[in-house]
Amino acid sequence: MSATTALASDYRLIMVEQPGCAYCAAWDDQIAPAYPHTDEGQFAPLERADLHMGPPEGVTYARRVNFTPTFILVKGGEEIARMEGYVGEDFFWPLYARLLEEHTAFALTSND
Repeated sequence: MSATTALASDYRLIMVEQPGCAYCAAWDDQIAPAYPHTDEGQFAPLERADLHMGPPEGVTYARRVNFTPTFILVKGGEEIARMEGYVGEDFFWPLYARLLEEHTAFALTSND
């Protein structure tokens, strides 16, 4: 079993969104179809939450969510890191990989 598989059950990525959010829609178009098939998506499966409904059951945010989308990395239901906003896939993937590497045991394998 790989390290990614062994740790995946502990982590989730919560996407806090709201109806009418153009940036959420852009993320849905550009990232959502591929996300579950990536190493990142296997490590921290995506769960969605409505901004106005609060966190999913069993999840605690470290502070209030003010912007959508906000991506909250949780471990065992507790927030450990977040990214606010979405400005495109060219920025999302590197920022998210860095967030995972800084706050978890996740490391992308390189073919270099």
